[in-house]
Amino acid sequence: MGNSNFVDYVKINCRSGNGGAGSAHLRREKYIPKGGPDGGDGGRGGHIILQGNAQLWTLLHLKFTKHIRAEHGMAGGRQTSTGASGKDAIIEVPLGTVARFPESEDMICEITEDGEQHVMMNGGRGGLGNDHFKSPTNQTPRYAQPGEPGNEEWITLELKLLADVGLVGFPNAGKSTLLSVVSAAKPEIADYPFTTLRPNLGIVSYRDHRSFVMADIPGIIEGAHEGKGLGLRFLRHIERNSLLLFMVPCDTNDIADEYKILLRELQQFNPELLDKERILAITKSDMIDEELKDEIKNELPDVPYVFISSVAQTGLAELKDLIWSKLNE
Repeated sequence: MGNSNFVDYVKINCRSGNGGAGSAHLRREKYIPKGGPDGGDGGRGGHIILQGNAQLWTLLHLKFTKHIRAEHGMAGGRQTSTGASGKDAIIEVPLGTVARFPESEDMICEITEDGEQHVMMNGGRGGLGNDHFKSPTNQTPRYAQPGEPGNEEWITLELKLLADVGLVGFPNAGKSTLLSVVSAAKPEIADYPFTTLRPNLGIVSYRDHRSFVMADIPGIIEGAHEGKGLGLRFLRHIERNSLLLFMVPCDTNDIADEYKILLRELQQFNPELLDKERILAITKSDMIDEELKDEIKNELPDVPYVFISSVAQTGLAELKDLIWSKLNE
């Protein structure tokens, strides 16, 4: 997935269709010069509908579409014929998309299944024709209802990646390198912070033709929950992962302390994230010997851990086994 093509946030203006006007027609035929009212109802305006599409991975197709318009309903006709309803505007989005009102941040809906639909904005109702208003005292009403106007709102769409495993760590912890080694993904890799500016997804092959999805997400920093760095954009994607793989390099001054900082950022963003399964990977372990590994083990937090090296490709089979067992507990 190319970095330039990954879009996880768009703001669009949506307007549903107006309802069609009711008809005030009076029946006029060759031998019935003064017939009663036979005006039909107007058709409803088109809805704005959000629909899940499992084939989409990004909101790129909406990046340059700022205005979504549904069609207006048609007016009613003679012989009590109802006007046609306006065509709905269907917005296809990837699974894991959340729609919100930008001002209040209130959530409208979340799309998690393929084909799932949610009406974000109802079209206006069609007006009643004059046939509805006849009575013994008013047998030829010459009026009908106008259609209701549609609704118009600015809506934000946010994508939260649906992945089995989310990689959590400070910049340069080796997340992109791991993903490039265990999957066919080709994330940008370099020796400076924030090389990864957008999430990358990779499908990791496991034994007996099984697989799971891993997401390399932009590195976290202290204060990410306050929006520092790439903070909130990063943390949004973590919410949808089944398992969190914390990655801390072996040359870190205090591995346990760095793990606690990462954990604290997640907790302050959303306390429910602490309910997810967690694994700790000590990266770049090809730089240390067994004696140093034993020393590090005594200082590690109480969480399943594994020493890995993506470059030397050591510990990766053990890591996959641990991930698979946690995903299938």
